[in-house]
Amino acid sequence: MARSKSTKNQSAKSVKSKKAKKVVYRGRIYMYASYNNTILTFTDDNGDVLAWSSAGVVGFSGARKSTPYAAQKAAENLNSKIAKFGVKEVDVYIKGAGAAKQLALKELSNGGYRICSLIDNNPVRMGGTRPRKRPRK
Repeated sequence: MARSKSTKNQSAKSVKSKKAKKVVYRGRIYMYASYNNTILTFTDDNGDVLAWSSAGVVGFSGARKSTPYAAQKAAENLNSKIAKFGVKEVDVYIKGAGAAKQLALKELSNGGYRICSLIDNNPVRMGGTRPRKRPRK
């Protein structure tokens, strides 16, 4: 049996082309504030997610994730990510019942862009609960 000598494969190296930076002048920020966490998502007008942040990503865990301070830090993190896109105007959509909504919104307003609209998408209960039975006499 003849052994073949191992030759180094000298094929041309593949060069990755750099992805062109996306410039977005107008976008949307979706804020979901639950009792356990606050999640912020930045999208363009088509709905393509460009950046996101949450209290857990910033480094908070357990009961500290649900605090308004953690939501503020998550919004600050999202602001630094958004700055790379050159955003001028945003629409903010808020959903959830957590206590951290106001402080996160205050931090988002410090982002250097104009907040055009603020929409609260909290689900509203329809009909409510069933009334009590009439007592017997």
